[in-house]
Amino acid sequence: MNEPIEKYACASCGSNHLIRDIATGEEICSNCGLVLSDDVLDTRPEWRAFTESERRSRSRASVTSAKMVFVNGLSTSFSGSRDCRGNHLDLEVIGKMNRLRRYDNRSKLDDTHARNLSIAMSELERMIAIVHLPDTVKENAALLYRRALKQDLIRGRSIDAFVAACIYAECRRRQIPRSLKEISNASTRMLSEISRTYRLLVKELNLKMPIDDPMKFVSRMASRLKVNRKTEQHAVEILKRAKELQGLAGKEPRGIAAAALYISCIEMKEKRIQKDIATAAGTTEVTLRNRLRGLETILNGAND
Repeated sequence: MNEPIEKYACASCGSNHLIRDIATGEEICSNCGLVLSDDVLDTRPEWRAFTESERRSRSRASVTSAKMVFVNGLSTSFSGSRDCRGNHLDLEVIGKMNRLRRYDNRSKLDDTHARNLSIAMSELERMIAIVHLPDTVKENAALLYRRALKQDLIRGRSIDAFVAACIYAECRRRQIPRSLKEISNASTRMLSEISRTYRLLVKELNLKMPIDDPMKFVSRMASRLKVNRKTEQHAVEILKRAKELQGLAGKEPRGIAAAALYISCIEMKEKRIQKDIATAAGTTEVTLRNRLRGLETILNGAND
């Protein structure tokens, strides 16, 4: 079967009307008859598909690239004990495959870059499972770590601290309510070190991080305190009113969210003490009372 080719030109006459003969493996100019190549490979599949589902299931594409795997998930794999016909391999062949697998793994980890990624991705997988974050955060945090490694930011610094900082940065970017303290509790490094590493990451990679909105923390705190849905919605309305009055600028988001939820519990007749709300917010009672006085001043001033 002949197929026309439009993207190449004949070296003799300059014509771009070329024909590929799949049966003979030749590319021929239809104008002057010059044979341009006689070793054309047929890249079409060797199977037939009659439906779209059959075509997708029989595709010969490789696995997708995975940023969580230190070689992007595109590495050589030695596995199985059967050949292409389903027959069992000889013991000698199995031993040879095991040796090849061992040499392949050693060659991958000889590189410092690969060893670093192998350690970092294992730590990232562990922390993501502890903090209960989706796979999209995991993949993007891995991509952010690769960027930091490529710019040589991790040399002489802690791998675990950079992994924790990348996870926190991705949570901030996606507006996922996870505090730096929660991330540090799942990490092996101290809070101060992770905070310092996060600031370095944002500065060196020129990341534009969104400002935390107090409203994103209300749902998580309400779930921990098991308050009514109407109480939660009323707390969000209080925050929206305070935002319209320019009363949220410069305030710690968790503290102001806790204050709004405390006011909402009082107005909706749900008994919750300040200690429980402060614990659910991950802040102190002193911070809660300070934010509470400020929020009440803003709302009462608007009412007056």
